[in-house]
Amino acid sequence: MKTNAYAAQTATTPLAPFDLQRREIGQHDVAIEILYCGVCHSDLHTVRGEWGGSTYPCVPGHEIVGRATAVGAHVQKFKVGDTVGVGCMVDSCRTCANCQEDLEQFCDATVFTYNSPDKHTNGITYGGYSDRIVVDEAFVLKVPPNLDLAATAPLLCAGITTYSPMRHHNVTKGQKVGVVGLGGLGHMGVKIAKALGAHVVVFTTSSNKVEDAIRLGADEVVNSKNADEMQQQLKSFDFILDTVSAQHDINAYLLLLKRDGNLTQVGVPPEPLSLNVGSLVFGRRSLSGSLIGGIKETQEMLDFCGQHNITADIELIPIQKINEAYDRLVKSDVKYRFVIDMASLQ
Repeated sequence: MKTNAYAAQTATTPLAPFDLQRREIGQHDVAIEILYCGVCHSDLHTVRGEWGGSTYPCVPGHEIVGRATAVGAHVQKFKVGDTVGVGCMVDSCRTCANCQEDLEQFCDATVFTYNSPDKHTNGITYGGYSDRIVVDEAFVLKVPPNLDLAATAPLLCAGITTYSPMRHHNVTKGQKVGVVGLGGLGHMGVKIAKALGAHVVVFTTSSNKVEDAIRLGADEVVNSKNADEMQQQLKSFDFILDTVSAQHDINAYLLLLKRDGNLTQVGVPPEPLSLNVGSLVFGRRSLSGSLIGGIKETQEMLDFCGQHNITADIELIPIQKINEAYDRLVKSDVKYRFVIDMASLQ
């Protein structure tokens, strides 16, 4: 199936119109007309070759919301006309211990939505900056009918990235939860932690984000550059979600945890962070990382967001402005997630 898309031909060329062929629908496949696709910082890193391993042409996009236009003969969960989502993965080995435990994101053979080897075409996978996609039903998600579709798209990456570690560490009503950084991930972390019933504290270095943090649901906002404000928070947190992907002092946040508290890092700084082990030892605190979520948990997250009317704060753009959006993304000039209106691709 001929498909219109936007692709980068090299790490230094802008995204531009590109034609690709989607596979014919298999017995277990769902063909999807893409309506909206979120813009993740991972897209930018991959397109610009900043993480290494990028293959070109590269069609990014793994925050996909669309409509099922055809289904294979053996598809059971979806029918034509359903509103569906596709996140960061489109396949896995399905047999390893991780897959058996619904943790496909940790499978050694995970097929990511773009820039992964594609067994169907013997090429690479192409993502959501396109007008259609074909995905095995096992990796397609149901979108709650009450949510705004464009604002739902970022839930497929930013939403699950923040939801998964909170669920894993049993964040619940009455706990005190910190969110470090108020960007694409952080703003979702605030909304989800609040919906889980936590007392939410946002840590930011930007005074102009205080009002927004409160609007999004934060109970308190702390200027992390202010030593007195940080001192007042010592040993008081059950859980801290660190979304910062730049170099920063992680020990300052570890000291804010109660005994047995956990800090989960979801931002990925380009250089190693310096860790004072004493920050962990004195208080039996733990530091961990987290990567998106499995398909079962991603569906659970979407259902949770449907129940609580949670979506991302977005700026809707036409595909023709994607390169400008990337430049703005580098400057953190978006509140808080770009989403592409795929009608603009026609």
